[in-house]
Amino acid sequence: MARPISPEEAAAARALMIDEDATFIAFNKPSGLAVQGGSGVALSLEDMLAAFAKSNGKQPRLVHRLDRETSGVIIAARTKPAAAFFSEAFAGRAVKKTYLAIVCGGAPTPDTGEIALRLKKSSRKGLDIMEVAADGQAALTRYRTLVATPEAALVELAPETGRMHQLRAHMAAIGRPIAGDGKYGGLYRLGGTDIPRLLLHAAALDVPHPAGGRRLVAAPPPPEFQAVAQALGLITGA
Repeated sequence: MARPISPEEAAAARALMIDEDATFIAFNKPSGLAVQGGSGVALSLEDMLAAFAKSNGKQPRLVHRLDRETSGVIIAARTKPAAAFFSEAFAGRAVKKTYLAIVCGGAPTPDTGEIALRLKKSSRKGLDIMEVAADGQAALTRYRTLVATPEAALVELAPETGRMHQLRAHMAAIGRPIAGDGKYGGLYRLGGTDIPRLLLHAAALDVPHPAGGRRLVAAPPPPEFQAVAQALGLITGA
């Protein structure tokens, strides 16, 4: 259940907004902000949607999720019909998702390809993680290496399915865990550079629109992501 928010929290919510119309609001979620409330969560994005409530008290509702540590584009529907439309689009795989990640170990082999490994939830070592398993759910990730060094690579990831931790588990399974992802073997230091967070960013969503056509919503990686990429020689400075 979403809690009341302060004027300062409402202002912070509005500052995260990157696109909107009568049917949806899009946000650029920072790493560390939980999408929904729970144990140890003082403020969630779901709480912050109260800043956009109508006069009758009804507020937008989230139609998909991002992991707490993942930054990037996430959308909420403004109306009940819009929520049903977008939820169906996500469930029906009509939404094109593009992520950016910095992975450990250089470029994957091959440098462009797809990962079609089934995934199953496990509680190994007391952690809720996804593991490759023959009896798991079908999962498909397409990837493309953008820039690579011997120790790291900037890759573009496009999940065709939406399994829990899919990108994290798939990249770990091919020996290229995402930097800062301790659950899946990602390093917290690469080439003398500290990794401050999980370096996975939801860069773009291409979604069907209730009025017809499609809408592309994109957000650049946040400064801490870009700083690591620059330090590792994966992007050049401005």
